[in-house]
Amino acid sequence: MLLNCLHGSTNRYFRTIASELGLKAVFVDCTKLECLEAAITPETKLVWIETPTNPTMKVIDIQGCADIVHKHKGVLLAVDNTFMSAYFQRPLSLGADICMYSATKYMNGHSDVVMGLVSVNDSDLYDKLKFLQYALGAVPSPFDAYLCNRGLKTLSIRMKQHFHNALVIARYLESDPRVEKVIFPGLTSHPQYELIKRQSTGCPGMISFYIKGNLERATTFLKNLKLFALAESLGGYESLAEHPTPWYRAGLMVLASALHSNLQGASPGGGCSSCVYYP
Repeated sequence: MLLNCLHGSTNRYFRTIASELGLKAVFVDCTKLECLEAAITPETKLVWIETPTNPTMKVIDIQGCADIVHKHKGVLLAVDNTFMSAYFQRPLSLGADICMYSATKYMNGHSDVVMGLVSVNDSDLYDKLKFLQYALGAVPSPFDAYLCNRGLKTLSIRMKQHFHNALVIARYLESDPRVEKVIFPGLTSHPQYELIKRQSTGCPGMISFYIKGNLERATTFLKNLKLFALAESLGGYESLAEHPTPWYRAGLMVLASALHSNLQGASPGGGCSSCVYYP
């Protein structure tokens, strides 16, 4: 069972690859816990969520999902914690069984590693995943491990600065009359602001916002950026911007109708507030 607005690549995997292996994927709006509870069946083995979601920045109640999932014997809750990193959010302490990261992003933080991380709080589950890792060959190189370990040493400093930069930019955008809507969990205007305060200690440097107008105006905005590069990534020292609709339409079909052509995504880098990371 999957969150209905997962990251595009995760969505594609479960729809097109896992389905060929005999796994049945059901997509549910996990922002509404009653929907999750109603959707679990005796066939359910795994509930997979991410929070905040990419790129719509919805926040999911991890503890609430865990309480529901663990009513059903043998069902696991997995949380993609890539956006928050281990510094701002600890899914295992909130009841999740599996916590995963794209270490390529915030955990490494230097845009020079392609790696994934998984943590669990059950020894039997750990042994199963460890066996699969060795059997399938999903083992990072020593140098990649060294680079990621280097990045983790500055995780706290980087995440604090990402949060600071993003909050200042989000407030600036929210006050600009040319912007229709800003979606950032650190803003009091975010619909799950109280939830993010309860289960996290901060927010990542990811902002989604809508520019007033149409696709042409959104494209013009991106073409005129001077300090942000137009690229699809996040979590590094660079400041990036992207227009998710064209890229997500194929991979995020459930969400495609909800993405407007004027939606923008921005990932402010980790530089100080006086540097070039502000528009």
